Amino acid sequence: LQANSRELNSTFGYPNNTIKTSRYSVFNFLPLNLFEQFQRLANAYFLILLFLQLIPQISPLAWYTTVIPLMVVLSITAVKDAIDDVKRHQNDNHVNNRSVLVVMNGRIKEDKWMNIQVGDIIKLKNNQPVTADVLLLSSSEPYGLTYIETAELDGETNLKVKQSISVTSNLEDNLGLLSSFDGKVRCESPNNKLDKFTGILTFKGKNYTLDHDKLLLRGCIIRNTDWCYGLVIYTGPDTKLMQNCGKSTFKRTHMDHLLNVLVLWIFLFLGGMCFILAIGHGIWENKKGYYFQDFLPWEEFVSSSVVSAILTFWSYFIILNTMVPISLYVSVEIIRLGNSFYINWDRKMYYAPKNTPAQARTTTLNEELGQVKYVFSDKTGTLTQNIMIFNKCSINGIIYGYGYDKNGQRVEVSEVKKVDFSYNKLADPKFSFYDNTLVEAMKKGDHWVHLFFLSLSLCHTVMSEEKVEGKLVYQAQSPDEGALVTAARNFGFVFRSRTSETIMVVEMGETKVYQLLAILDFSAVRKRMSVIVRTPEDRVMLFCKGADTILCQLLHPSCRSLRDVTMEHLDDFAFEGLRTLMVAYREVDNAFYQAWSKKHSEACLSLENREDKISDVYREMEKDLMLLGATAIEDKLQDGVPETITTLNKAKIKIWVLTGDKQETAVNIAYACNIFEEEMDGIFIVEGKNDETVRQELRLARKKMKPESLLESDPVNTYLNTKPQMPFRIPEEVPNGNYGLIINGYSLAYALEGNLELELLRTVCMCKGVICCRMTPLQKAQVVELMKRYKEVVTLAIGDGANDVSMIKAAHIGIGITGQEGMQAMLNSDYAISQFCYLQRLLLVHGRWSYNRMCKFLSYFFYKNFAFTLMHFWYAFFSGFSAQTVYDTWFITFYNLVYTSLPVLSLSLFDQDVNETWSLRFPELYDPGQHNLYFNKKEFVKCLVRGIYSSFVLFFIPMRTIHNSVHSDGKEISDYQSFSLLVQTALLCVVTVQIALDTTYWTLISHIFTWGSLGFYFCILFLLYSDGLCLMFPNVFQFLGVARNTLNLPQMWLIIILSVVLCILPVIGYRFLKPLFWPADVDKIMNRIHLWTRHPLLPPTQTKLRHTRPRRSSYAFSHKQGFGALITSGKTMKDKVFKKNSFSFKK
Repeated sequence: LQANSRELNSTFGYPNNTIKTSRYSVFNFLPLNLFEQFQRLANAYFLILLFLQLIPQISPLAWYTTVIPLMVVLSITAVKDAIDDVKRHQNDNHVNNRSVLVVMNGRIKEDKWMNIQVGDIIKLKNNQPVTADVLLLSSSEPYGLTYIETAELDGETNLKVKQSISVTSNLEDNLGLLSSFDGKVRCESPNNKLDKFTGILTFKGKNYTLDHDKLLLRGCIIRNTDWCYGLVIYTGPDTKLMQNCGKSTFKRTHMDHLLNVLVLWIFLFLGGMCFILAIGHGIWENKKGYYFQDFLPWEEFVSSSVVSAILTFWSYFIILNTMVPISLYVSVEIIRLGNSFYINWDRKMYYAPKNTPAQARTTTLNEELGQVKYVFSDKTGTLTQNIMIFNKCSINGIIYGYGYDKNGQRVEVSEVKKVDFSYNKLADPKFSFYDNTLVEAMKKGDHWVHLFFLSLSLCHTVMSEEKVEGKLVYQAQSPDEGALVTAARNFGFVFRSRTSETIMVVEMGETKVYQLLAILDFSAVRKRMSVIVRTPEDRVMLFCKGADTILCQLLHPSCRSLRDVTMEHLDDFAFEGLRTLMVAYREVDNAFYQAWSKKHSEACLSLENREDKISDVYREMEKDLMLLGATAIEDKLQDGVPETITTLNKAKIKIWVLTGDKQETAVNIAYACNIFEEEMDGIFIVEGKNDETVRQELRLARKKMKPESLLESDPVNTYLNTKPQMPFRIPEEVPNGNYGLIINGYSLAYALEGNLELELLRTVCMCKGVICCRMTPLQKAQVVELMKRYKEVVTLAIGDGANDVSMIKAAHIGIGITGQEGMQAMLNSDYAISQFCYLQRLLLVHGRWSYNRMCKFLSYFFYKNFAFTLMHFWYAFFSGFSAQTVYDTWFITFYNLVYTSLPVLSLSLFDQDVNETWSLRFPELYDPGQHNLYFNKKEFVKCLVRGIYSSFVLFFIPMRTIHNSVHSDGKEISDYQSFSLLVQTALLCVVTVQIALDTTYWTLISHIFTWGSLGFYFCILFLLYSDGLCLMFPNVFQFLGVARNTLNLPQMWLIIILSVVLCILPVIGYRFLKPLFWPADVDKIMNRIHLWTRHPLLPPTQTKLRHTRPRRSSYAFSHKQGFGALITSGKTMKDKVFKKNSFSFKK
């Protein structure tokens, strides 16, 4: 591409900057939506049925009886899908129509985001989101530096620094130079790697290498930079943000897939019945019908009993179509929509500080929320708030940070007033601390306390900004550093400003300037950083902070007793899940420093083994340190995260953390969140650098968890050795204890390869908790896909940043956290919540209720339709297999549409087996959904058997009891119309009583819908069979006076009651005996709930457990190597700062 050359760039066919998260357009909505809907076998089945009904020779029912319901079903689903997609279009339009400043012909022009093209030069201002992926050209900061926040990409709110190359930073904001800039860029093709970019800029005949540090990604926000200019490299779908969004897929639940299989079964069962009835018809026509043609003449197109049988097959195929009622799918959509509204309306999932309710962004996955087995969670911004708080510290063997009452007894900090920092005019008003003894020590001039906070105010890479006098804003590269410097600031050691050579600190109101001699930068191996400064008293001091495991080895022998005390304090801090650092210092002889400085310069200029030589020089300086103390920082979790994870674990939901953070940090959070527990039997670390090492580590872990899983005789190994055809499922394996596993992204890359993926999956699935760290967004999605491919489980992914989008889209259910970290995760999610703690309510209450309701609905729906349809089968044996219906046509029309629709909807929308309190108190109730116990193929067969039995009873009991029966006046009552009325009334009474038995939570609406529907049947019965209608439309209403004449007979009511009793008695018996003789775990819990409901117990007193687990320490987790070198180079300083500071120093 070439800058400022739209004509040239257009020849390469780059996309414009429009983004699209919607699935449909005006033109493709109808075909694409219909294609998705006809993937449901039932819809395809009814389409075939419609074509059959258009053939008059075989259709006993009019074509519109299928067309109208099919159109209604397709329309309702299409409207729902359209509404969902319109919301996506609105979100897209909002983003695409944002305004941006573009450099055009020496002028600044305002344009919309969607009109930006590759090669344009755009101007971005402070706090403005980046429009596209742009190459940074120049900025208002010196040396072309620009500060950005990448919260929407990775959930991290700490600032990051980008720097333009020197040849373009000289362009500054000169519009003439920017407009004439004609540099050419050759770079890699679009990809989803957020931290990788390579390219070459050719300008004025010279080539300049480009890397990730010179690229501003779409989704970033400009911070603390007045303005910057950038050359657009990637636009719209090519941007790394959109590349990580993945492709929008149509998610379908396990229940949808099961229904497809069951519809196929029903179709085969239906075909079998039609085949039997067609053979019966052929035999009957051959033996009787052939000789009866004077009374029942054959149609002209019927030449033999075989032809008649073939036609009858299709006639019965149409009559028995209610085996798969089309209203099933309409009802399913209505139920899902209703349960989605419950999620949207739940005030207990409303987050007041952000004014954001929970949101069901899709309405098709509700029951799947009740079946989740694995939760894949991001860490930063999802489990944590990414806010670091200075919580406690240990200084010279004295611990500070606990709250004390008037008697000096230690109490909870919530019972103590916050420390008043009003004496310090430069204090941060947001900072909170609860131990006054530390402030008193500061005021008394305690030497060690002063030295401790002086160390914190000097040993860091934080940048300071003071636009208003006394109002300091710190730009920390990691939240940990920001918390430590802010703590020092509040306690009286205020870091005010810095240059490349000096640091200004206000010490207890007195301004002092320290000469910055060197920064011994942080690295992942060193796990520490140091600064060497010259004090105003001309003393050379080294201040060091780092992981205690490292610093303990560098201390002077005289610190042994203080080290032991401090280590005890560190244990206390770690028990509370705090992130710890040790702080030490060393006074350096001036001559020693001069010699060391020479060695340091030589090492930095070395061309061979530079890193190793620098490390050796650092080690010479960082020894014989004097211990000052330790800090304890709280990586603030979101509210209720540990409790939520404990509850989900009780529900046998396994939590995996997939994060881009380093291992140490992720493990700390895992312990703090209760994903890992001290009581675990072991935690395995997989960190192999090649596939063979990774394999050995995984097999060693599996050997400890389940030794027999490595034997050839193991059932899973035996199954895998048969090399089953894909797709196949790996069964669950039960370990001999509770285990955790940690794996890094590098090792995971090997483990996800084809020959190791099953080894990985079998190992991790036996673990209670899994931490995957240093992962790329693509690896997150690959882990989820691996689980979906080989396990028959429901997966849920939850995250808050753009780096979580691919994972969210890959999982069966994707949940986006709405909040300060941007909107990408939410926009691509199925459900949106504001806090992780709402997940337990979403799953254990809404998910479980939705699953239970859907299962009850399907069981009842299939049962009532089997009982309804199979009566035609029995009747065929008594009607010469003539494809005559046993019911009145109006009853067939209204049965699913009117008479039985409202009761089953009330059951599916309002039923609760237990209320929300018990659902959360007993997470074990969630277990049946994970194993799909309430509706599966076995339960379906039970419905079929019950339907066959009920239809048998409902047909033969009335038939045999009214056979040869007469009125009191001697007239027969066993005519077709009376029998039809009797059968349909008995059927409706049976299915009404059945749904009353299924209902466990009665409301006024339930009563009205259930009993009201039965009452409505009798009302409409007398209307349809009234003299007026039958005389006006004799061809449409043919049952003249049947209701009046039949329902006034006592024996008819006795027959109905007998039929109901015989149909319902086995159901009541089974439900009574099953919990007594074959109780499931859920039955035992329900018994306890019923017992406690009758005899309430006092709530258990909650005791706070003190965990005893090994100490874990971690350094600033977002800190990157090389920031110290950037500071000492002077590139971060503006000219005006130099002038201002030099003036103040002289003064």
